[in-house]
Amino acid sequence: MKYHHEKIEAKWQQYWAKNQTFAASNNSEKPKYYVLDMFPYPSGAGLHVGHPLGYIASDIVARYKRHQGFNVLHPQGYDSFGLPAEQYAIQTGQHPEKTTRENIARYREQLDKIGFSFDWSREVRTSSPEYYKHTQWIFIQLFESWYNNNSDKAESICTLIQEFEKNGNANVNAVCDDNIAPFSAEDWKSFSSEQQQKILLQYRLTYLAETEVNWCPALGTVLANDEIVNGVSERGGHPVVRKKMTQWSMRISAYAERLLQGLNEIDWSESIKESQRNWIGKSVGAMVSFNVNNHEAKIDVFTTRPDTIFGVTFMTLAPEHELVAQITTPEQKAAVEAYVEATAKRSERERMADVKTISGVFTGAYAEHPFTKEPIPVWIGDYVLAGYGTGAVMAVPCGDERDYAFANFFKGTHGMPAIKNIFNQDISEAAYGEKSGFELVNSDFLNGLDYKSGTKKIIEELEKIGAGNAKVNYRLRDAVFSRQRYWGEPFPVYYVNGLPQMIDKKYLPIVLPEVEKYLPTEDGQPPLGNATVWAWDTEKNTVVSNDLIDNTKVFPLELNTMPGWAGSSWYWMRYMDAHNTEEFANEEALKYWENVDLYIGGSEHATGHLLYSRFWNKFLKDRGYAPTEEPFKKLINQGMILGMSAFVYRVQDYDLKSIKNGSLKKINLFGKLSVISSSILKNQEKLKEIFALQFKDDESFKEVISNINDYEIQINTIPIHVDLSVINDLTNELDIESFLNHPLYSEYINAEFIRDNGKYIVGREVEKMSKSKYNVVNPDDICNEYGADTLRLYEMFLGPLEQAKPWNTAGITGVSGFLKKLWRLYFDDNGSVIVNDEPTAEMYKSLHKTIKKVTEDIENFSFNTSVSQFMICVNELQQLKCNHRAILEPLALLVSPYAPHIAEELWSALGHEGSIATVAFPKFEEKYLVESEKEYPVSFNGKMRFTIKLPLDLTKEQIQEIVLADDRTIAQLAGNTPKNIIIVPGKIINLVG
Repeated sequence: MKYHHEKIEAKWQQYWAKNQTFAASNNSEKPKYYVLDMFPYPSGAGLHVGHPLGYIASDIVARYKRHQGFNVLHPQGYDSFGLPAEQYAIQTGQHPEKTTRENIARYREQLDKIGFSFDWSREVRTSSPEYYKHTQWIFIQLFESWYNNNSDKAESICTLIQEFEKNGNANVNAVCDDNIAPFSAEDWKSFSSEQQQKILLQYRLTYLAETEVNWCPALGTVLANDEIVNGVSERGGHPVVRKKMTQWSMRISAYAERLLQGLNEIDWSESIKESQRNWIGKSVGAMVSFNVNNHEAKIDVFTTRPDTIFGVTFMTLAPEHELVAQITTPEQKAAVEAYVEATAKRSERERMADVKTISGVFTGAYAEHPFTKEPIPVWIGDYVLAGYGTGAVMAVPCGDERDYAFANFFKGTHGMPAIKNIFNQDISEAAYGEKSGFELVNSDFLNGLDYKSGTKKIIEELEKIGAGNAKVNYRLRDAVFSRQRYWGEPFPVYYVNGLPQMIDKKYLPIVLPEVEKYLPTEDGQPPLGNATVWAWDTEKNTVVSNDLIDNTKVFPLELNTMPGWAGSSWYWMRYMDAHNTEEFANEEALKYWENVDLYIGGSEHATGHLLYSRFWNKFLKDRGYAPTEEPFKKLINQGMILGMSAFVYRVQDYDLKSIKNGSLKKINLFGKLSVISSSILKNQEKLKEIFALQFKDDESFKEVISNINDYEIQINTIPIHVDLSVINDLTNELDIESFLNHPLYSEYINAEFIRDNGKYIVGREVEKMSKSKYNVVNPDDICNEYGADTLRLYEMFLGPLEQAKPWNTAGITGVSGFLKKLWRLYFDDNGSVIVNDEPTAEMYKSLHKTIKKVTEDIENFSFNTSVSQFMICVNELQQLKCNHRAILEPLALLVSPYAPHIAEELWSALGHEGSIATVAFPKFEEKYLVESEKEYPVSFNGKMRFTIKLPLDLTKEQIQEIVLADDRTIAQLAGNTPKNIIIVPGKIINLVG
């Protein structure tokens, strides 16, 4: 009876679907375990073999936990709003919903084929109105909340209004906008409704504000910092500029300290925690105010080194700082404006990363030192960011390398005075950036103090004169929440006299309207500006035609949509109660599942999704909707499966280097199109042969060819990616006919193929698996040829889960062979070979070694070594001729999390009904690994002559008696009596003559 993976896998996948084998219950007496993958964006390309890596790992854990008696929630869904579908819509006119639906169908087909134990009854799609109805509701809750620093949590905006009505804002300790004017209770009551709304916007957790954003003209939208790579958009590589726009923002900064402290409570890798710590960027220091000469304005500076205030040589503002235009002198205006315009073309990340380029412009303005009253020149420079601190720095070149470099670069120019040294240290070669080993000098009342005492003293003095105070600062900025896209969640917002109003919960969802074009409008409005039915009727409480807008009862709706991270910032809670139409999840379901026990996904989401999710979870906990502070208890970041790219090498030219005098000749091919086998490129003898053949008819090379051994030849080539379908993956030989028939390579139809013994061998290189590199391996192909169980085992076998590893299809045959060997323990050509005999001790030993190893490996997420142990066990059982039920039943269970289809079939063949999925996992018993016998080496005068197997419970005297009576000992001694017999029980036997 042969192993037919295709029949077995189809059979059990149908069984699981029909019987809802993996559906979790919200009412179970079992302990709960919630294992979750970061849900995928359904791209048109479908899955390649790198994508399922994390899913397989989580599936092994989910299946193992079911075997252990847990009620396992292991859902899946789709992060289905995204820019690719919108870009495709712009190019083709096809609605993103249709593209997304088709892509999801393809993903589902591929995922089902691999045999994941997902609870598909709880599937979510972030682009479904039934889902984003709740995303809209959460947005409204954020709008209706403020952050109370006294209680250190978000509260209903109603409590803030009550405080305003009682006491005004004098005693309010909130995370809010800067520079809010004070008002009394009487003032509040006298304000118009519009004035009150404007004031409340300064406190709300989501608010409208004019902010500096990353604008991508080609994509027509704002991008988050994590959506920009090397100054261009991650999607499409388009230029990004900085500009000011009125945007919705989220006050994530209110949660900075809690986000920081919460990292101590979760089991995440230290590298991810450190990424978040750096992104949050906590700094302790002081806020200092500098008056600007001849202006009412003040420059506020946050500094971690207030002790260096007497070393301030100049000040630098971010080019986009609001004061730049106000304080720049007429003489410097043109230079400043040109610099500001140039800086707008660089992203914040690019500016932060570029530590070598020094640039800046003097504004012509001067600030006043708060103590000495000396004038301080004010510059602008792109190394200062408007979004960090206050967008201004007090530059102390003697104590900061960047300020030092800036001061020296502009030394001697207008507006750059000599560097002031306030340390008793030499700064002629470099700044002194240490916080120890110095005394302050040239620092008035700080002279003689060190960093710690100097900092304390200066803060006291700043507070005395009203010029500053102690301050904790965070790099974390409020998150821009608007996108100028079509394919995203619509805001549940309409505008009355320019002020945002929330639509009542009972009228949600506000569904995306139909539009003719998915591009921004001609006057620069977002794509929703193309909608003709996009206004809110406050009497009918429904969306109506724009023609009816009268700003009395019908008002315009918000034209922006929410960012890609909105739907993914709470989706794990929706899985807990996926069909609830009234609320995002009911209280009982939330209390039962609490949060995710194991979360698996890529590390690239460290400062995006993972940070925003923690923020929303903490907010929902504050407002009484989420049961826990943190969403994900344990996080594992799977490594990347890399592709093995293939290359042909297009000949560019030759370099001939004379061995005698080192002279170099470059020889062009004059329009000849040649590609050379990679196996020849480093072989001098073959290169010389090829050169001689190629140029044998060229008179100008006769002398070179006749003296070819006097030269070293190098062929300069351009590597060209080759689709894997036209090569033999085992031998790396190019199928030239298939290559030439491939539409990508038609230009090579008349090319010369320089072969090695008749074969063209491609080059191979490990790279990121990508469609553009033609190195993608489709999991469908592996499943069809070898089976899903083989794919699952092989992906785990490649190496530790967290590490990157290259894919090599040639290596998969070993895993495929292992499954066939496993099958042969249960079946021969005639059918089942299972016997009910009592297994031998060796059989039990092999099984229990494997139980111990596999259990430990799954608990430690070391899946690759489990696969190795399976192979060892099956080989041992094969040698022991084991077909014993008592061994093979638990073995099927051990294999089940890794290779579930074959495990189900073996379990069924053993006479069991139903699925193996919830059968108890085998338990390790130490007694089977306790050795009862020892194979002793028997030595004569230190030289081992033979071995003898003896029970371990024998005494020294019994061992000696047995050894001396052995025929081999008698032959070795040849009638002599040993002078000494050394016996160490359990170790050695040595007879000394």
